Amino acid sequence: MLDLSQYQSIGAALKDALDQFSNEVCVIESDREREKERLTYRDFKARAHPLAKALEDAGFGAGDRASIIMTNQSKWLISAYAVFYAGGVLVPLDYKLTPDEQWQLLKHSGANALVTEYPIWRQLSEAQGRSTTTNVKTVLVTEAPKSAELRGATRWEGFTGSGEPAFVPRTRQDLAAIVYSSGTGGRPKGCLMTHENYLEQCVALTSIYPFSPGVRYLSILPTNHAIDFMVGFFGPFICGATVVHLRTLRPEYVREAFSKYKITYVSLVPLVLKNLQKGLEARFAELPAGKRKMFNALVAVNRALTKSRPRLGLSRRLLKEVHNAFGGELRAIIVGGAFTEPQTLQFFYDLGIPVANGYGLTETVVAVTVNDLNPFRADTVGKPLPGMEVRIVHPAADGIGEVAVRGKTIMSGYLNEPELTAETIIDGWLMTGDLGRFDAAGHLQLFGRKKNMIVTEEGKNIYPEDIEAAFDGLPVKEFCIFAANYIWPQRSMVGEQLLLALHQEPGQTYTEELCRDISARNGKLLNYKRIHGVVLYEEDFPRTASLKIKRNALREQLAKLDRATAVLPL
Repeated sequence: MLDLSQYQSIGAALKDALDQFSNEVCVIESDREREKERLTYRDFKARAHPLAKALEDAGFGAGDRASIIMTNQSKWLISAYAVFYAGGVLVPLDYKLTPDEQWQLLKHSGANALVTEYPIWRQLSEAQGRSTTTNVKTVLVTEAPKSAELRGATRWEGFTGSGEPAFVPRTRQDLAAIVYSSGTGGRPKGCLMTHENYLEQCVALTSIYPFSPGVRYLSILPTNHAIDFMVGFFGPFICGATVVHLRTLRPEYVREAFSKYKITYVSLVPLVLKNLQKGLEARFAELPAGKRKMFNALVAVNRALTKSRPRLGLSRRLLKEVHNAFGGELRAIIVGGAFTEPQTLQFFYDLGIPVANGYGLTETVVAVTVNDLNPFRADTVGKPLPGMEVRIVHPAADGIGEVAVRGKTIMSGYLNEPELTAETIIDGWLMTGDLGRFDAAGHLQLFGRKKNMIVTEEGKNIYPEDIEAAFDGLPVKEFCIFAANYIWPQRSMVGEQLLLALHQEPGQTYTEELCRDISARNGKLLNYKRIHGVVLYEEDFPRTASLKIKRNALREQLAKLDRATAVLPL
């Protein structure tokens, strides 16, 4: 691994890694049964430098911003490296957003360039948002058919420069990336992340979960996801490890990849981990009675012998068939992006498959705390990473209060939002809005949220304000969307739901027709953005002098209602 304390930027570290590990395989790209590409670090450099030179020739330079909207593939990583090499700022966006949402974020971020793939560009080029987003000057499109009309874009494969590009140095305090912590449709929150943020996070994480040549990381989460960007790109590359990308996420091909490529680490969101648990439990239940009894006995033995720490060699011998199904070399599953239920963590640990869970926010690069598995604790999100300070603000009698964090991985602020930044970072401390406490061993436990927000099991941050536009025009006097646990705190990180609070005109009633209207609008939203119920409020919403809804005051009034009877299901 490179000594990152000696580097000023992501680009400089990656540049040296490509030379130091030149003969190692850095990326494998697989599509169903066929391996599409296998690149060494030397190959990767040969692909990336002509792209960096072409960016340089096109006038892209220090501080310019380039967005990537792509599925997981080697061209994502090559493009990101070329941007950093040229001194640029990366704007990774979710390819699953709608085209208009993507254009909104491209405009908000001030991106000069866009790298995307052909199917995505076809939708982007036809969307209304394109006409109002004038800041994007260069569009590069991968894998476009030769006969395709690209509508002002350029083929990525043909965008190359001749000669060696000039490396553009950056400092640790320079902007490295703009990462969006919430969706769109409301108030985009672009986190300003510096090179130091990423360098320090990488040092902290690899001190607990080291990568090295020969380690193979299976990239399933989108590379734009904060977790996968760090542990599926930057972390492996500066350690000479291999990243395996799958162009399909069909379960049978994911299962095959574990054994085919002898995967060492994989990152998942809680929803996928829970589904994997259900699948394994179903297979175990199908075992004949005698085999099932023997299997359960072996699990019990493994649980007893690994109580204090993982013992992978022992677990692989005791539960050989289970571990062989995962390739036989899996060291840990990394899970994050949302809260993971303790029983799911315990299930995998009992099988001898440690799950490295933790706690973090987009505003902190990736992680604030991580379970180091020494010993394994399913009921916590671990201890603070090296270099991170965590404290509990205004704790109640039970020790629970708001979690605040400080360290070199904290963002410098929100893009073009000085007031929001000042509300979120106070005297250097990031106020997370999450409720927690420390136990006697120094492990952080989480107990819900103080802010009007939910995080789905897929790792999606949902701000209710962003969804309200979908209900514009409802035949009611006024409405507002809340996270249910924000109104009625549950001291729980699971079962989070969105609710629509509405106040009707005098004489109006909540009719079947209105319910159908709400349900129809709700059905057009992505599943993780949908509301789960309606709360009828009989008084006018409290408002400011400028007629904005006083959300906190309204929340306090709604909290006086009995949740069990106030919430009308859809």
